[in-house]
Amino acid sequence: MFILLKATLALFCLIDQISCRPMISTAIKPSHQESSMREMVKRITSLSSGAQIPCNNTRVMRVKFTDPKVPESEKLCQASEALKSITKCKDEYEPILSNLLSLHERNQNCSLENGDEIYLRNFLPQLGNYTQGLIRNLKVN
Repeated sequence: MFILLKATLALFCLIDQISCRPMISTAIKPSHQESSMREMVKRITSLSSGAQIPCNNTRVMRVKFTDPKVPESEKLCQASEALKSITKCKDEYEPILSNLLSLHERNQNCSLENGDEIYLRNFLPQLGNYTQGLIRNLKVN
């Protein structure tokens, strides 16, 4: 009788331990969106941390990342259009561009206002900050 009682208690303890631990298959994995955004931030940070951003004096169209009236997908589309305009140092920015393109609908038509330009050295940190904000919003929602 005592052995049966010990075995039952051990079984209950084992069940309690298993139920408190998350299962491996249900572990939260970052979404494709989040991993694309994290890769963008990582690339932007590595480019910005160097002595000089490649082609830093190149001018690109300004994206109004802080405008609440413009939807997120439109801002991402505009940012990709701005980076597409870079002809020199294109290889440096291709990974960022491909991640941007994966985050919005490829067939989406977006427009950038003509005439409002910004240096690439200023554009990249803005894009990085905006992307980090999107990552934070994904975690909250």
